Amino acid sequence: MENRTEISFRAIPVEQPIGTFFVGVMSARDLVEISVADVRRLHNTEFDEYIGIQRRLDPGRSKDLRKYVTSYDATFPTGVILAVREENAEWDEETGKLTLKATDDVPLIEVASILDGQHRVDGLTARRNGGFEVPVSVFVGADVATQANIFATVNLAQTKVNRSLVYDLLDYEKKRSPQKSAHHIAVALDKLSDSPFHERIKRLGSATPERRNETVTQAAVVESLLGLISSDPMSDRNSFLRALLPENPSDEEHKKHPFRQMFLDEKETDITRIVLNLFKAVENRWPESWNDLERKGNVLPKTNGLKALMRFLKPLYLLLAGENRHFVPEVEDFQEFIDKVELEDSDFNITTFPPGTSGESKLYKMLMATIEDAEASSGSLI
Repeated sequence: MENRTEISFRAIPVEQPIGTFFVGVMSARDLVEISVADVRRLHNTEFDEYIGIQRRLDPGRSKDLRKYVTSYDATFPTGVILAVREENAEWDEETGKLTLKATDDVPLIEVASILDGQHRVDGLTARRNGGFEVPVSVFVGADVATQANIFATVNLAQTKVNRSLVYDLLDYEKKRSPQKSAHHIAVALDKLSDSPFHERIKRLGSATPERRNETVTQAAVVESLLGLISSDPMSDRNSFLRALLPENPSDEEHKKHPFRQMFLDEKETDITRIVLNLFKAVENRWPESWNDLERKGNVLPKTNGLKALMRFLKPLYLLLAGENRHFVPEVEDFQEFIDKVELEDSDFNITTFPPGTSGESKLYKMLMATIEDAEASSGSLI
């Protein structure tokens, strides 16, 4: 390619609540040229160290797409989403063209960061001839927090995207949200040296290099926490973005989401302590199963065990806390109930607790049996 310093293409401005961005059509050749450096950085750079807030490339998927783009009827009908610094973009309203240009510190090949569609762009590197145009959405001047919001908003509901990674992106947000708080709690559970989950949580949903004992994903932890905090996390997030503080929960809402008051009062540290204390009691009761991560079929430290115990946490917490919405039970408070569960280490297997929701539900029911008498005697409606 010649040593160009700018690329122009037809585009239109689009107004949405997030602000103005541009929707246009670029040639595949131009798209590859302005973002090839961004794609290449993804291959060898860990997400947390990469400011471009992009997930790593899947070599197999990129290989398939490179082959596909050379086929007779290849098509990429959905738009690639790009972020460009303000000084690298110029909009000409009269001609209807958006120009992306190099500056002294940013060469043309590094002008665009890809927020969504990096596999498609990498695949297009195999397209040698013309005749291939790609729809693009270009956000000009978006800071890292806004870029992360865009990625999360676009991808959170899509099953193709690793949900743990999307929750990790929410750390870039400037405002509070149930998702961001749950993410911070999950990170604390993984990092604290005295945590039963120490270095066991897959932050990005896939194995972390140099770790061997990751048994649950961040998404599983976050989504288990969200139900204890909010009935509608996205609405809460929107409220905080608009600087509107949600109302304190009613008594009925508190029974459904017992950590909501603590969340609204910014007591994430207390929520973390509660979860830690529950699972410390679990580890005390079944140390073999909790720590024998190599045993095949051991369900306790895996997703099924996590989900069942987090479901159990709600009624157990409400029973222990009573009317106190900021109560933090100690390990001993949880231990009293966990010790009553009629299960031994050897019972945590896929025969007793089959994979999927049936195994999770069975464990939950066995846990619940330990507090049914207490609930009945207190007249609780939990």
